[in-house]
Amino acid sequence: MRSIWKGAITFGLVNVPVKLYSATEDHDVSLHQVHDADGGRIRYQRVCEIDGEVVEYQHIVKAYDDGDRTVILTKEDIASLPEEKSREIEVVEFVPSDQVDPIMFEKSYYLEPDSSSPKAYALLRKTLETTDRTAIVQFALRQKTRLGALRVVDDVLVLQGLLWADEIREANFPALDETTRVSSRELDMAMSLVDQFSSDFEPEKFTDEYQEQLRTLIEAKLDQGDSVDTDETFGRAGDDDEGGEVLDLMEALRRSVDKSRGAKNGEKAAPAKKAPAKKAASSSGSSRSSSAKKPAATKSSSSTAKKPAARKSSKAS
Repeated sequence: MRSIWKGAITFGLVNVPVKLYSATEDHDVSLHQVHDADGGRIRYQRVCEIDGEVVEYQHIVKAYDDGDRTVILTKEDIASLPEEKSREIEVVEFVPSDQVDPIMFEKSYYLEPDSSSPKAYALLRKTLETTDRTAIVQFALRQKTRLGALRVVDDVLVLQGLLWADEIREANFPALDETTRVSSRELDMAMSLVDQFSSDFEPEKFTDEYQEQLRTLIEAKLDQGDSVDTDETFGRAGDDDEGGEVLDLMEALRRSVDKSRGAKNGEKAAPAKKAPAKKAASSSGSSRSSSAKKPAATKSSSSTAKKPAARKSSKAS
């Protein structure tokens, strides 16, 4: 890995020199656009709308337009900003780790000690681990002042970018204000389903199936050309849905529990008898069955939208 920034973590009079590395990378297959008629690569040019000339990148600057006037900001103008010149990751407060809502998380960065003696780095890391606190920091990176959370992951200090409070939208959904009655039987069945799916989270168990299938398709087209049979390539043998029937909530939960139990016991779940389509009962109204055929969902999950608590972040003076 190559560092993308050098600076220092500062809290009080303590200074911890660090190098910053991107902790994540994109694994998506890289695709580009071509002309469908002849496969020619599509290129984009930056054209000035006044003189119609193609403008080289080195002659492009940023500007702000308020509708009546345009203010041009050169690279030198932006570089002159005090925050842009700062090479500090300033700790402004230490907060309980569970108070940082994951909805605020952005990109993650690894921090490597950048001095002959990593004692200050080790001290900060040990302090965060012992107190179970997260350091809220402010720093400037790539022409933006950023809010961040400094925490420990596998003995490495990790800087997690955070969204600002006004960048989090309010979850204002009228449907959540309606009174909905959930019976104890429905809750017990749902909890039983949760128990069937309970496990420890191991990220390496999961793969990006879309990207794997995309690579398979690309390899097949490279070998066989545009006449490739996609059904044969992906082994599709037919539609496994249950006829698009509409089930009531309890029946859907029961079938889900039965299917999960069969899968855990290594058995093939017996096909459930199809019941006549019926409307799901609800105190707030009944759902309408659709005449269009839709594939039945094999797994369904519902979550309650939770409005993140508004918190004011301390601003470094």
